[in-house]
Amino acid sequence: MRTYRELLRQPEFTPLFLVASVRSAAQTVSGLALGVLVHSATGSPLLTSLAMFGPSLAQLVGATTLLSAADRVPPRAALTGIWLLFAVATAVQAIPGLPVGASFAVLFTLGMFASLGGGVTYGMLHEILPRDGFLIGRSVLNMSNGATQILGFATGGLLVALLSPRVTLLVGAGMYLAAAGIARFGLSRRPARARGRASVTATWRTNGVLWSSKPRRHVYLMLCVPNGLIVGCESLYVPYEPDRAGLLFASAASGMLVGDTLVGRFVPARWRARGGPVLRLLLAAPYLVFFLGPPLGVAVGVVFVASVGFAATLLLQERLLALTPDELSGHALGLHGSAMLAMQGVGAALAGAVAQLVPVGAAMGVMAGLSVLVTLGLERGVRRAPAGEAGAGASGASGASGAGGAGEVSASGPDAGEGPASAPGAGEASASGVRAGEAGPG
Repeated sequence: MRTYRELLRQPEFTPLFLVASVRSAAQTVSGLALGVLVHSATGSPLLTSLAMFGPSLAQLVGATTLLSAADRVPPRAALTGIWLLFAVATAVQAIPGLPVGASFAVLFTLGMFASLGGGVTYGMLHEILPRDGFLIGRSVLNMSNGATQILGFATGGLLVALLSPRVTLLVGAGMYLAAAGIARFGLSRRPARARGRASVTATWRTNGVLWSSKPRRHVYLMLCVPNGLIVGCESLYVPYEPDRAGLLFASAASGMLVGDTLVGRFVPARWRARGGPVLRLLLAAPYLVFFLGPPLGVAVGVVFVASVGFAATLLLQERLLALTPDELSGHALGLHGSAMLAMQGVGAALAGAVAQLVPVGAAMGVMAGLSVLVTLGLERGVRRAPAGEAGAGASGASGASGAGGAGEVSASGPDAGEGPASAPGAGEASASGVRAGEAGPG
């Protein structure tokens, strides 16, 4: 599957695409409104930032407690329930006089369930598309997510100005309700991909199975660490160009969209294996120019070229799912998304600390240099993965869990995860919020 027309002919891709897009718009609109409310109530830039983007950190909690449900519940019911929860919780945040502490408690809960929503969504995408269609399908979701967030921030700002933050929150709640309705009436009823009950024990056990495979571990690290360090560079755009940082953010978003389009639609499969290492280095190497403190025009071009390298995520998730049993695909993708967002937060914090000691441009160069070193250090492990590794991990999981009992990790397909890779993954989330995957404002 190599064309958008073929992709749209898949019966359930369109409703899943609409669910993801409407959810992304709701997340952006309601997050901006909540940020305005919190800033008005507290005057704190830190609390305002956490109100808009803090839920991504709570995804780590969800990844260690709830994520086993991503493959153990029927996906249509799960998506309907999750976005109904988001609709109700967002409406609660619009209640006049709600304490700021209560708003953050709601945000923390939504952040936990966001990790489950991501796992269910991308696991279902892997299920409804043929193996040769997942890459283009995921790239389309990436592009839609970026576009809807850009439009969502613009629309949210207009609604806040014309109406009020609380009314805008109710609009966001209505969008979440629409996403739940599309999921319920647009998607087919499907059984869970794995047997057994979802539990914290099952989540930890499956996380252990996924992490125990050395090839998968290399892929996870490559997906999260270099990406997070480069998001650290992005987090310094405002200090680097305080009055025109928007140009850098827009250039980064444009480069990512171009990369996703080229890799998802136009790059032949035979070129993707060769292009992966190039894209992974492209993500970081151009930022080394910032050691020289380039003027704005040069910086915008450097950021655009580097951001094309975010398309490496598509190919790495293609590799991840080739090494993962199908019945664990949702859990594997959810774990990646949560870990990536957490590492991006770490990268932003590290970049800020470095920028306290050296000029901002030099701090960006340091983060880029670290990203290049990590990429080179992991490259050999990512390229070389023993045949049958997914099957071996699967049998270990199923052997540990018995026959369908509580907390079971069922992954016993005879050839699960083997064969050609073709299932890329979660959206990139940047410090700017332009490319948030399953995290972001609640």
